[in-house]
Amino acid sequence: MGYLEIAMIISGSLGAILGLMLLHFIIYALVGVFAHKKYPATEERLKYGIIISARNEEKVIGKLIESIRKCRYPQDKIDVFVVAHNCTDATAEVSRKAGAIVYEYNNPDERTLGYAYRHLFGRIKEDYGTENYDGFLVLNADNILTENYIEKMNDAFVACGKKKVITSYRNSKNFSENTMSCLYGIFFLAMCRYESRGRTVCGCSTRISGTGYLMPSEFVANGWEYVTLTEDWEFSADQVTHRNKIVYCDEAMFYDEQPTTFKIMMRQRMRWGKGHMDVFFTRFKQLVRSIFTRKKNKDEEGNFMSAYNMAVEIMPLGVISVALWILQLVLIAFCPLFGYDPAAVWSMYFTIFGISLGTSYVITVFSAILLFILEHKRIGKVGFFTALSAFLLWPLFLLVTVFIDIAVLFIKKLEWKPIPHSYNKEEPKKEICEIERS
Repeated sequence: MGYLEIAMIISGSLGAILGLMLLHFIIYALVGVFAHKKYPATEERLKYGIIISARNEEKVIGKLIESIRKCRYPQDKIDVFVVAHNCTDATAEVSRKAGAIVYEYNNPDERTLGYAYRHLFGRIKEDYGTENYDGFLVLNADNILTENYIEKMNDAFVACGKKKVITSYRNSKNFSENTMSCLYGIFFLAMCRYESRGRTVCGCSTRISGTGYLMPSEFVANGWEYVTLTEDWEFSADQVTHRNKIVYCDEAMFYDEQPTTFKIMMRQRMRWGKGHMDVFFTRFKQLVRSIFTRKKNKDEEGNFMSAYNMAVEIMPLGVISVALWILQLVLIAFCPLFGYDPAAVWSMYFTIFGISLGTSYVITVFSAILLFILEHKRIGKVGFFTALSAFLLWPLFLLVTVFIDIAVLFIKKLEWKPIPHSYNKEEPKKEICEIERS
């Protein structure tokens, strides 16, 4: 066996190991295409505190509170809490006028959402008593709820024994505004359809993404402790480690505003990347340990796959993929030292690499098209060229994560900056998705 064959075996084996590590993601995606978990309707109406953190959101927060008040759920079972966090506009005034209980919190050294939540939960405990609520529903100021949202979340919460975290279907208010917002819309729908649906059906814990989740009040009885750039990743990892399962409710849908420019996209995703890397370094060891730890009692909901899934998900897969690619290049570069023709070897390598890259591109584009087909009743009308450009750019939108994973390794501190929101359209009508020709 020659050097080239050995190099190909080493490279192929490492690639196969990485592929096997990620295989369960494909299985969950396939399950999510064909099935989802439904929760039985209940007559029991629990009491919830709705948590909203807002920084300079006077343009949109009124519409969120209005959508909450339009929900088909007893309003005496809902208290809306807003923390106006480092605001310089009329967010607090607009929220009070809309009927919310508002706390203002100004501390320029504490800028992340987590600090706002920590302050707000502390005030709720002091003024209202955390124990007086069955659960807390966490939303963003730019969200809009469908009329049955709280009802469906309540059904799932009750069905899960009032002990699990419930996350929901995240749609986009401005899906068709431009190519960037369409790409974001695809991204979040893919998380719902290809990730959370299958995991919940298979009994594996999923994760929260930003907001749109409901948690038992006992989880914040002692306050909120997650204050990093990505408190959602941190919270999700800890829930799995502590054997608290996060489940998905497909029937509870809310709308979220998406960025529309490359600049804002990079600002947001650099923050996600840095926070994701921080969670990897602080939580990976505990997650790996919990993979091999047996349940201590019947009330613990965690399992092997939940811990394994989360451990793999917080790994910097972009960095690992690039490291494997560099190793391949190094192995190929040594081929001439063993008598191989450099031109022939490199030609073979780039032919295989090109075929693999092209195949991956086609499959990824197809996954976006399939998502449009599967979710056509919820997406609404999208312009032909907007959809086409989003389909073609979807693989590149995902590929950006690789470069971000590498970049954040060299960034010691990244300042949290808010994402501007201004899209104030009413809840989109539930039209059949049509790709319109201009």
